[in-house]
Parts: sequence; structure tokens; C-alpha cells
Amino acid sequence: MGKATAKSLLALTPPPKRRGRQKMDTPQPIDIHVGQRVRQRRTLLGMSQEALGKAIGLTFQQVQKYERGANRIGASRLWDIATALDATISYFFEEFGDTPTTTPDNLHKRETLELVRAYYRITDPHVRRSVFDHVKALGGK
Repeated sequence: MGKATAKSLLALTPPPKRRGRQKMDTPQPIDIHVGQRVRQRRTLLGMSQEALGKAIGLTFQQVQKYERGANRIGASRLWDIATALDATISYFFEEFGDTPTTTPDNLHKRETLELVRAYYRITDPHVRRSVFDHVKALGGK
């Protein structure tokens, strides 16, 4: 048997394990859900990504990544977001895992959220009820 060289020994040893969190190729379902809830709440409040970013000390690009679920939101950052959006921490986890994506996509569209926000800005209860009845009639059953 020949002498083992340093190079041959290195070739036989596995690479060292990485410490810390490994970068994931695809966002996890919970990160996507929390991001969608951030966007939903922000849109209902009529707040821009830039305004939310400013409130929590980030750029709007980072807010975009959070909302897509591309970046995971840490606990302290989620606390900051919840405070800025006047929501509870549990709000961001509501409905997760209840049913596997049976919620119609229309509920998460910007148009729907803006319509709901505009509807609740109507202060006169009679006018609000009239608008409700009209939209319901236009939409059919």
C-alpha cells in the first residue's frame, strides 16, 4: 500500500457542515401566508409598501420580499410590522392550515381590498346599505 498524501485524505473527507440556516430555493408555505396577511392588512389600511418600510426602518423592496414570502420575517420584525399595521401577532397566522388553499384568489386581490376599504369609509349607514344592495344586485345571486 502506498503512502496517503494530504490531497488524497482531503478527497476522502466530506465537506464541513454549514452552520446556521441554509438558504432555501422556494419560500415555505407559512412564510407565504404571513406575507400575504401583511399585504392584506397594509392594503386595507391604505398604506403603501414605502410607508410601511419607513415605519419599520426598511426599504419598500424588503417589504416586497416579505410580502412574497421570499424572505422570512423574524419575530422582532413581525412585532414591528404588527405595531405599524395596528394588528395582533396572531392576525398574521389566522386561517393558516384551515383548508388547503380553497380561499378564492379574489379575496387577496388589490381591487377587492381597495373596494372593501372604500366601502367602510362610507360613514352614513343608509348610504352604505344602499351601496351594498346595489353591488349585490349587480353581482347576481
